[in-house]
Amino acid sequence: MGVELKGNRIEIACPKCDHRQMEPSMVISTLCRSCGLHMDIMDGQPVLRPTHATRIATPGKPPLQHASTGGDATAGEPGKASGPGFLRKFFHREQPKRSVDCYHCHRMFEVVSDAQSSQCPKCGGYISLKDFDIGNEWRRRIQTRGDITIQKGASIIGVDVQCHNLTVLGVLSTSVECSGTLRIRSNGKIIGNLKCRELRVERGVEVEFQGEVYADSAYIDGDVRAQITCTGTITLEKKAHLQGPARAGEMVVKAGAKHTGLLEVIAADPAE
Repeated sequence: MGVELKGNRIEIACPKCDHRQMEPSMVISTLCRSCGLHMDIMDGQPVLRPTHATRIATPGKPPLQHASTGGDATAGEPGKASGPGFLRKFFHREQPKRSVDCYHCHRMFEVVSDAQSSQCPKCGGYISLKDFDIGNEWRRRIQTRGDITIQKGASIIGVDVQCHNLTVLGVLSTSVECSGTLRIRSNGKIIGNLKCRELRVERGVEVEFQGEVYADSAYIDGDVRAQITCTGTITLEKKAHLQGPARAGEMVVKAGAKHTGLLEVIAADPAE
């Protein structure tokens, strides 16, 4: 899905938290990407959905009127508790959130954890958050900030992959960019360049990376042949063996582990 033209977009200000975000001009409802509030859009302005409450009227008195925003009509009365009631707190609990890295402009922003898609607040690009469970041979490009699992006997071959976390139990033969963890749990050769926040090679795994590997940190507990660049720490567990040139901010080699090849220690980026 392409990025919508700027002239066909409007700016929406959340009436709850005042977060501002860009939306398509034909939008009729949306969620605030900061607090998760559900808003209807009328004439280009956000409108809170009306909520209704019921109270038993006191004998001899007219029924209490409730505002459409769900305010408590007893607020401020002596002896009456103010603020939202138990049921409102229970049914309107704030949903947990997670951070998302836009694969168009790499802006970090937050979404509710069970969202299936979102829109980057900076560039307006569509972001898929769908998870993929690959159970056979896959030959179509994947672009998501959800998680991918390649099951045993399955494969991804010859197509670019962008995702959050990737777990490899089968065959991976392509270039990959992960905003989270790339976890290798199967033996074999991986063709293509890999970029991830964290690389984890599980215990006993024998793997050869035939492209270049870039990671913020790496944890190796198997037999690995690779050319790896790590801005943070490479950790070799006690039975690990890393073969090939390595560039890292730091390397931790536990008793029994070994590294065969050149090691270059790189300085941390002063801007970080």
